[in-house]
Amino acid sequence: MPPPVALPALHASHAGTWLREAAGPTHGCSKGEAITAAADTPVLLLNAPLVANRLGYPDLSGLDLLELFAFVHPARFCVPTPKGLAHALGLAEPQADDAIPALLQQAAGVLLATCADPAWPEREGAWSALQSLVRLRWPWAQVLSPHIARPQRAEKWLFSRLPEWEDAPERPPPGQVLIEEAEIEGQLAHLTGTGAERREGQYLYAREAGKVFAPRAGRGAPHVLLAQAGTGIGKTLGYLAPASLWAAAARGTVWVSTYTKNLQRQLRAESRRAWPERRADDTQPVVVRKGRENYLCLLNLEDALQGGFGGRAAILAHLVARWAAYSRDGDMIGGDLPGWLGTLFRKRGIAALTDQRGECVYAGCPHYRKCFIERAARASAQADLVIANHALVMINAARAGFGPGRDQAQRPTRIVFDEGHHVFDAADSTFAAALTGQETIELRRWIVGPERKNRGRRRGLAARLADVASYDGAGGEAIAAALEAAQALPSDGWLQRLHDGEPYGPVEALLAAVRACVYARDESGGQEAGYGIETEAAGLPGNVIEAAQSAQSALAAIRRPLAKLGARLEAVVEDAPDWLDGQGRARIEGARHSLAWRIDLIQAWEALLDRLGGPGDPEFVDWLAVDRSPADHGAREFDVGIHRRWLDPMKPFAQVVLQPAHGVMLTSATLRDGDDWESAIARSGARHIEVELHRAHAESPFDYASRAEVLIVTDIKRGDLPALAGAYARLIEAAGGGVLGLFTAVRRLRAVHGRIADRLARAGLPLYAQHVDPIDTGTLVDIFRDDPVASLLGTDALRDGVDVPGRSLRCVVMEQVPWPRPDILHRARRAANGGSAYDDRIIRARLAQAFGRLIRSKDDRGHFVVLSAAFPSRLLSAFPAGTPVIRLTLAEALQRVATGASGAGADSQTEDCQPS
Repeated sequence: MPPPVALPALHASHAGTWLREAAGPTHGCSKGEAITAAADTPVLLLNAPLVANRLGYPDLSGLDLLELFAFVHPARFCVPTPKGLAHALGLAEPQADDAIPALLQQAAGVLLATCADPAWPEREGAWSALQSLVRLRWPWAQVLSPHIARPQRAEKWLFSRLPEWEDAPERPPPGQVLIEEAEIEGQLAHLTGTGAERREGQYLYAREAGKVFAPRAGRGAPHVLLAQAGTGIGKTLGYLAPASLWAAAARGTVWVSTYTKNLQRQLRAESRRAWPERRADDTQPVVVRKGRENYLCLLNLEDALQGGFGGRAAILAHLVARWAAYSRDGDMIGGDLPGWLGTLFRKRGIAALTDQRGECVYAGCPHYRKCFIERAARASAQADLVIANHALVMINAARAGFGPGRDQAQRPTRIVFDEGHHVFDAADSTFAAALTGQETIELRRWIVGPERKNRGRRRGLAARLADVASYDGAGGEAIAAALEAAQALPSDGWLQRLHDGEPYGPVEALLAAVRACVYARDESGGQEAGYGIETEAAGLPGNVIEAAQSAQSALAAIRRPLAKLGARLEAVVEDAPDWLDGQGRARIEGARHSLAWRIDLIQAWEALLDRLGGPGDPEFVDWLAVDRSPADHGAREFDVGIHRRWLDPMKPFAQVVLQPAHGVMLTSATLRDGDDWESAIARSGARHIEVELHRAHAESPFDYASRAEVLIVTDIKRGDLPALAGAYARLIEAAGGGVLGLFTAVRRLRAVHGRIADRLARAGLPLYAQHVDPIDTGTLVDIFRDDPVASLLGTDALRDGVDVPGRSLRCVVMEQVPWPRPDILHRARRAANGGSAYDDRIIRARLAQAFGRLIRSKDDRGHFVVLSAAFPSRLLSAFPAGTPVIRLTLAEALQRVATGASGAGADSQTEDCQPS
């Protein structure tokens, strides 16, 4: 074992603070003493922002072991806790808080010894990266320097080390094949493995899934399957069995779409049972596809490494460069980049290294042949299975034919929407229109490029298409006209000008009128609470209508030259000049793609403005909004605008996604409302086109009646924050941790966490929370999963998609019934879909999703607690049939949670989990 590093080490938790001198011993200390020690000399820390949060000293800095781990082991997973670090390095985990500083010294010794080891697998590029980090004064640089020897040969720069993707011939259209049920059963048996228990529900499910791969009977009439599969059925292998058979026989691509990154990781792992990692020709049969904003942009990274970033952000860029050399696919969000890395640097450095604004110059980029995004797009065109997310599938379907390279062949035609209960929400966002300050300023930046002293590589249309402008006079004139017209869009400082009553240009004038109207009409109470406010786009004052007309004219003046430019680019490609090589052609195709969807965006804005002041369109819901977030002193405004949503977003979904497809499956454990299929059919889009609709249902094999129970606590008064916090603390103590607490409001979550975190930590029960701890949500779940005595508080993002089997999650606590937020959009949909019955369906779906976190395997057991006496019996059908439901006091609930008593054998009055 390497010797510990002789540097002081500091650990802070809600239970206290401990400091260890360079050569020992460890002693407890005050927060002030810890801050002073960190200021006097570099100290070893683990997750500096979290320690700073615990100490209440945001300027804390030191030698963060997570940064060192990211440098030494890029693209390697580590739970960012003392226990997780110990496991990652093969050290004994600390048994108490006061043992953690010594562990930090040991861990630093192991990491430094790794750098000196000739067999260090991630040595390539380390010495060169370290020289840059020395110049940037990275705290670890001087400590590392004696341990990393200069290589005998000069190391290659990252951008020359990355492999290039290769073009492949177009894949022919898939064959029309019919998969027999016996084949599906045989494949499922193969995938589940020899000796696996045969689950009849899984076999039924797999046979039904096979129907979506049958040849369709008519154009625009896909097979559509709605399949509810209870937790534990094994639905992933259930649909991968027929999917893998069809892909092999038809030589086609199946798209599996998810809503959460967790399920994408699970699917990647499960798919290895059906496909090898690589084919014989070294291509990938399974590819994960995400939106461009998820991948590292090499041009952004180069800019950051060459001075585009300063200070701590520049250090982050070099650590990301280390990761990029070892990454599997360049996925920065949910891939093999540690989710905690970006949070160590406070500012949004990770986002700045991705293509957030659709600025890609495609073949005009010097790194185009090595681009992670292009590699994934080309690999997916040749794949048997593409694992994607709902939004990307919908966008690909909507933009099919516009894209460069292989994108025009990327329209999905055989699709499995896993987590299908979220398809409605994804369609709602995908097919929305929002004319806001943030959206319009992004359009200006895309057209105009950098203005004044803005740094970065962003280039406007004129710079991106300079060669076209010089060759084609009409194209050059269109670019000039677009640049001039874009001056009407908001520019930097627009929000302050709105505050000061000095808007500049027609679009800012519209936003100012919208803002004034919203504040004048708001009756929600949101102004005082610091939340966003809104008003209907009806009966608007004359100044708003006039401003809308002026803004509409300004937008049309931008759209016309963009459309003309698109036509000129098409002409250049068709009658190509001698200088236009393959890369130039690809760059122009990329520009046409970007132009096409921005023209569509502007047209949507024009249509939105055209309706203001006139009769409402019954298919849409329009409203004005001021988006705000609570701040220390009042509220912070961050956007203003006009919004439009489809009343039923499944109508465009049906036309854009379903109708061109051959087979589509929507599956989930919570697809139906109880035994009722009507809401599932309505939220699938099947009613808007001609489809061959199939339905399937497979019950969960889990024995909920004996392994779970629902406790409805009747003596916590609504609005009594001290009582609510006390209930959470006592339930976590009674369970010994392992509690997932779900809140409907961030403000209450923070208040409860602030009241109970210290108390629980002193009892050895760590508590983590979204919106409190400076850690991303995925990493919070990793920490929670890794520690059976930890508890986690969160909001909607933790209500589903969180898979924590075993002892780490044994109790789910909801603060209240998850009523829908009564905003303008919800009110319109409620009126169109049955009033209170619509609300009840939404609530039951949310309860079912939350309950689904509790029992993830046949050996799990636990309690689902709702701290609300006002829990209507009609909502009980959200829970699996037979699950005991008990209304009781908090004291009685604590006794049941503490003893682990659950199930039908309980000596208490229970209610039936059926609607009453």
